[in-house]
Amino acid sequence: MAQFWWVIYPYLTLGLMIVGTVYRFVYGQRRWGSKSSEVLEKKWLRYGSLLFHWGILLVIGGHVLGLLVPLAVYHDLGVSNELYHKVADLFGGLAGFAAFVGVTILLFRRIANARVRSNSSAGDFVALALLFIVVGLGDAVTIGANNIYGPYEYRATVGPWIRDTLTLHPAAALMTSVPTLLQIHIIASFALLAASPFTRLVHVWSAPVTYPLRPPIQYRTRASMNKRL
Repeated sequence: MAQFWWVIYPYLTLGLMIVGTVYRFVYGQRRWGSKSSEVLEKKWLRYGSLLFHWGILLVIGGHVLGLLVPLAVYHDLGVSNELYHKVADLFGGLAGFAAFVGVTILLFRRIANARVRSNSSAGDFVALALLFIVVGLGDAVTIGANNIYGPYEYRATVGPWIRDTLTLHPAAALMTSVPTLLQIHIIASFALLAASPFTRLVHVWSAPVTYPLRPPIQYRTRASMNKRL
């Protein structure tokens, strides 16, 4: 079973994400985006979107530092395990909490607001539900389990496993001792990646690098158009 979850499953989900993203980019660019519902409801969208997006950006940054940077690098820099986990629990907990509050607002808004709900697709609900689960589980680990049972040193197990998976040499044995709650969080995260090409989450793979170079859009009022005529 460990071989499936920590060797086969990650590549299945990553493969589905890559193939699905390329297919949608080639054949469905007109539907590539987040399909904003701001025109239907603005107040709660503003609160939820700001909290979620800023929180998740900080969470992703923390995951990069914690999982892709080897533990030995921190030791070489003089960063003790105690200092690392205190900083990670404080800032990671705050960022994760903000992201969770944000996604909760967005999910509740999409369910409770009749106009938003009627203009939502199944993929919209799937995307928000998966985000709710993934972020919620992450908070349960960071804010809950780490402060109740003590911080788990994932940089010695999950970190090497992630790096080995990216270099096509995954070691399932590294994940067998990982706490169950963290394992479920990781499994749900890969499911979220697999779903991204088929939902509004596809927009995370776009970067508006050319936007500042685009010419400004010119607007003309009806009065000015009538004068010209």
